[in-house]
Amino acid sequence: MSDLLSDALLLPAIVIAALGYLVPRLLARALPEGVKPLLLNTFLSTILLFAISAMFFVCLYLWQGVSLSELNASGLSVSVVFFGRLGLASAIIWAPIMLLSVAGLPRKWVKETW
Repeated sequence: MSDLLSDALLLPAIVIAALGYLVPRLLARALPEGVKPLLLNTFLSTILLFAISAMFFVCLYLWQGVSLSELNASGLSVSVVFFGRLGLASAIIWAPIMLLSVAGLPRKWVKETW
């Protein structure tokens, strides 16, 4: 069971899914109510989740014992593209959850109406 949580896809999927829900909710606290801020929240959440997912995969590689020098052995740009592709692929997990989270935000509006 511990291998399932540490080496397999279950733990990263749970963390990425939770971030897909939490990031728009946290941004909504800083942004005003309204349709334009809601669209801005969606855009910022997408950018942040892409970056957080890519960094999460970097941390997973480091946790598994790969050193930074090994990650950058073929060049920094190659590593950035590789982890960027992993962050983009993880959108399969966080994008639907993020969209549902953003869609639920107008229910909590007090001043504006949808």
